[in-house]
Amino acid sequence: MGLVRLSIVLPAYQGAEILARHVPILKQYLQHLGGTWEIIVADDGSKDGGATARVAAELGCLYVRNPVNQGKGAAVRRGMLAARGDFRIFTDCDVPYELTTIGRFLHYLDDKEYHFVAGDRTLDQSSYFTAVPLLRRAGSHLFATLVGRFVAGGWFDTQCGMKGFRGHVAEDLFSVARIDRFAFDVELFYIALKRNYDIKRLPVRLRVQEGSSVRVVRDGLAMLADLGTIRLHQLAGHYDPVRPVILGVDTSPVADSSWSDDQSITPLRRVR
Repeated sequence: MGLVRLSIVLPAYQGAEILARHVPILKQYLQHLGGTWEIIVADDGSKDGGATARVAAELGCLYVRNPVNQGKGAAVRRGMLAARGDFRIFTDCDVPYELTTIGRFLHYLDDKEYHFVAGDRTLDQSSYFTAVPLLRRAGSHLFATLVGRFVAGGWFDTQCGMKGFRGHVAEDLFSVARIDRFAFDVELFYIALKRNYDIKRLPVRLRVQEGSSVRVVRDGLAMLADLGTIRLHQLAGHYDPVRPVILGVDTSPVADSSWSDDQSITPLRRVR
């Protein structure tokens, strides 16, 4: 085990004000959670005169930056590879989901030894889609259906903005990932399934929503194009491991009664 147990990566673009509002709340929760932790602000080339960097420093966060705006996937990748935690979680800079979700992610990564834990807004115990506009909801459903059928082996919510990994799994996935924008989540699932990693789905409940930079039509078309790009990268061998992949965990079905909503939480094994 390393010196840091948990890393939280927050991708940000022009996010100084949002970080200033929400990171103090996140820090209070992490102090309550205990153990060693770090918060990494991964700036995707903000043009704000250094405001994001200053806020990150004032809040005691580590700060990494892409030299130009490349996309959320590129920012998350930079933050995850800079992280030192034995367990690493990324979420949006407004920390949109209930903070207790972090503890639950950590439980399944550490105690239950899952490789990859992902929020799933479609599970019965989740609350999300009732709070977003109808057009975005419809676009998300269409994209999820296409992804589930053709790319992610039946996984229907790749785009939830909260995911966690064991440290060595994060290093493996993000060292070969290549998609910079919104379809980077799909790519992570695609590589993880190819690696036979165990993935746990958890419900998420919306805490706050500061708004989204997603444009349904424009970004939806770009994400569809990225699905083809993922296939091309696979055929070119770009997702081959750069280091040996270590599994070494129990893959038997989980029997856990410690969470009241466990009946709605199901593991996903490799889909061949």
